[in-house]
Amino acid sequence: MPERPYPTFPRDMMVDGRSGIAPFVRLSDDFPLGLQIRPARCHMAGMDDQTPGAVQSLHPLVRRVLAPNPSAFTLHGTQTYIVGHGDVAVIDPGPNLAPHIDAIMAATKGETIRYIVCTHTHNDHSPAAAPLKALAGAEIVGCAPLVLDDSGPRSDAAFDRTYAPDRVLGDGEALTGDGWSLIGVDTPGHTSNHLCLALPEADALFTGDHVMGWSTTVISPPDGDMAAYMASLDKLMGRSDAIYYPAHGDPVERPQRFVRSLMGHRKQREGQILRLLGEGEKPIPAMVEKMYVGLDPQLIPAAGRSVLAHLLDLERRGQVVRAGVESWARAA
Repeated sequence: MPERPYPTFPRDMMVDGRSGIAPFVRLSDDFPLGLQIRPARCHMAGMDDQTPGAVQSLHPLVRRVLAPNPSAFTLHGTQTYIVGHGDVAVIDPGPNLAPHIDAIMAATKGETIRYIVCTHTHNDHSPAAAPLKALAGAEIVGCAPLVLDDSGPRSDAAFDRTYAPDRVLGDGEALTGDGWSLIGVDTPGHTSNHLCLALPEADALFTGDHVMGWSTTVISPPDGDMAAYMASLDKLMGRSDAIYYPAHGDPVERPQRFVRSLMGHRKQREGQILRLLGEGEKPIPAMVEKMYVGLDPQLIPAAGRSVLAHLLDLERRGQVVRAGVESWARAA
């Protein structure tokens, strides 16, 4: 943890971007946080229906239930996935909203929820785990509880402090059910405890907020870490999954191409920062103003958090230095 204080931004920003859905992406500065996702026809059955609570079949082993929490940061809402039939796992149970919990229970009526699995502990992903466990008697497994120290500003308002798993699913560790298995894939970066889940029987990966189907994800220090995020993206490049099921947005049907675009986008942002600091020292708000022209004002704090994550990564690599409390400069 650096000794100097971080610039102050609101601490409840979780994801960035705005509405737009499709598996095709291109880099663009006119999209809120830089990665534009063009609307296109969805080829996955039922994904055109964005009705909260509706059960939509995406694969013989995968169903989706949309939570009623749409926003500028969650798109249509958090997508809870049900894996299997009869003997099932629920991935990312979502926010603690009674209508959503009721919808999950209705979708699995006559079935046994064996596992409740959380990819990470943001408030739109894990708070429903405990009440769902109380109703279904399932085991809560998945990501580790979040651990944050108390030094300096923390991006913790968005984190679920009530999350208490019965056990943590390790990298490469498997959960099994009738005709399916879920394998943990550690992917820190968006949060330090982020976990993806592979479903080999569908050649699929549930990506939580690490890779979303509509925009880039925010990296908010100190828990979010740009170097870890890039390493986790590179880890996915070494996999052969055929499709991603994200917590927000459509399934990603060409994941290798998509991840390559995400990595390129972050390198593009890094280059922008270095060019701006080449003109002279600057505070983060001044960089955000230049980098995110026309950005929705409510997304400015999230953009600032991601710029900070880039700066901390560049500082560790010796390319930038702090210039006072709020400003940054190119290293000599």
